[in-house]
Amino acid sequence: MKGGKEQKDNRTVMNIANSKSLALPDALVAQALAPFGLEPTPALADAMRQYMELLLRWNRKISLTSITEPREILQRHFGESMFAARAIPIVRGRLVDVGSGAGFPGLALKLVSPELQVTLIEPSQKKSAFLAEVVRTLALTGVKIISRRIEDLRDYHGVAEFVTCRAVRADKRLLAWCRGALAVNGRCVLWLGLEGAQELQKNAEWDWQPPIQIPMSSNRVLLVGKPFSR
Repeated sequence: MKGGKEQKDNRTVMNIANSKSLALPDALVAQALAPFGLEPTPALADAMRQYMELLLRWNRKISLTSITEPREILQRHFGESMFAARAIPIVRGRLVDVGSGAGFPGLALKLVSPELQVTLIEPSQKKSAFLAEVVRTLALTGVKIISRRIEDLRDYHGVAEFVTCRAVRADKRLLAWCRGALAVNGRCVLWLGLEGAQELQKNAEWDWQPPIQIPMSSNRVLLVGKPFSR
């Protein structure tokens, strides 16, 4: 029985990935994102549907996400990412997303805050190609994709009002790079577990705000901070 269910689930994912349009009415998209304080317009809902179609199709060839159920994608990827736009807030300015992967949070924040100028840093050539395809399909402007490691980007100094990171460990190496990349009064925004956030708050070189609980998660938080010298 279990094998039959897995085969059925795999066929469902393949059918979704091959379809021209996900069967996700605007009302369902709005319902999924409501816990995050988001009220998507029809245009935003359509953009997310197109994004998910690409994500599921490309995910069959390269590893982009372990989440393949559309409603869960909406909440875990889009909802958690876009939540920061309201909670911090992130509306306009220059945003650098480190370790962009499948585009979360960087591209998701661009969708909900179109005035942002976004740079996506993703060392994987294949994942960078996927990001470029999303940008092309959705006709997004003000998005730059850099397929390099942050260690190789030594000229990034004072360039960002926001540096975001959701899929990379926030170690000393990352924080040192963020410190250099941030403009005056710029902020680092991290998606991580509460225990990890509490550990980072002990770092005497950074001024961290209290962790912000991410909706529909018992342990995930946003941690926002800036270097004390800024």
